[in-house]
Amino acid sequence: MRIRAQFAASVSRCDNELSSGRVSRSTRAVTSVSHILIVEDDKDIADLIAHYLQRAGHAIETAASGTVALAKIKASAPALVLLDVMLPGVDGLLVCQTLRKTPETAAIPIIMLTARGEEAERIAGLELGADDYVTKPFSPGELVARVGALLRRARTAPATGPPHALDYGPIRIDVQRHIVTVDGAEVKLTAKEFLLLQYLVEHRGRLVSRDALLRDVWGYQFTGGTRTVDVHVRRLREKIVLLAGAITTIKQFGYRLEEPAIRP
Repeated sequence: MRIRAQFAASVSRCDNELSSGRVSRSTRAVTSVSHILIVEDDKDIADLIAHYLQRAGHAIETAASGTVALAKIKASAPALVLLDVMLPGVDGLLVCQTLRKTPETAAIPIIMLTARGEEAERIAGLELGADDYVTKPFSPGELVARVGALLRRARTAPATGPPHALDYGPIRIDVQRHIVTVDGAEVKLTAKEFLLLQYLVEHRGRLVSRDALLRDVWGYQFTGGTRTVDVHVRRLREKIVLLAGAITTIKQFGYRLEEPAIRP
């Protein structure tokens, strides 16, 4: 009940900001209609989220359980899923895992919705492949902005196969030749440094755990206490100066490569 009351207060503040024009245009409009599935068993919260996403121009569908959500996604894949962790029957973590393991749904962006204090569930969701999470109570304006940002990244991602080159600001990663340049000047990286940079750029804007990096870049399961990832991140920051401020350390979890600044 307290979370619902706090959420209602946040909604009221957002309404005032919308009416006064203090909310940026990016949180109120999108370039194209996107089909979004809200998986939330609390109808009041689901309706409120739907209200703000519809005002932003999205087409909304809701599901009150994980079982119903999986059936709806199988029938018609949405552009993005807002997924509550605590659901009756099949919980949100299992839904996330199922979507990521199914080729037809593996690329669908997922934002997890968690109650404040459920750190273990948030980390588990990110480990299972969630792209982002928000904690309840949250600002509807912030949620709409996060949805828009994730949809933009999904639209610009390559549809199939590895790209020939990846660009991150002035950094260019030649995937086939394993060459990294900054403003045209080559930077010498070790094989693991190269793969780590490629992985971070491919997952830019997302929280990436040390476990996931060790599994996907180094190819083995995390063994507590190793500093392998931290050492390699430090080396990347030293070799490519702009990464010193672009790679954010998420305490006790991992890292996030922020979106590159737009050059004038």
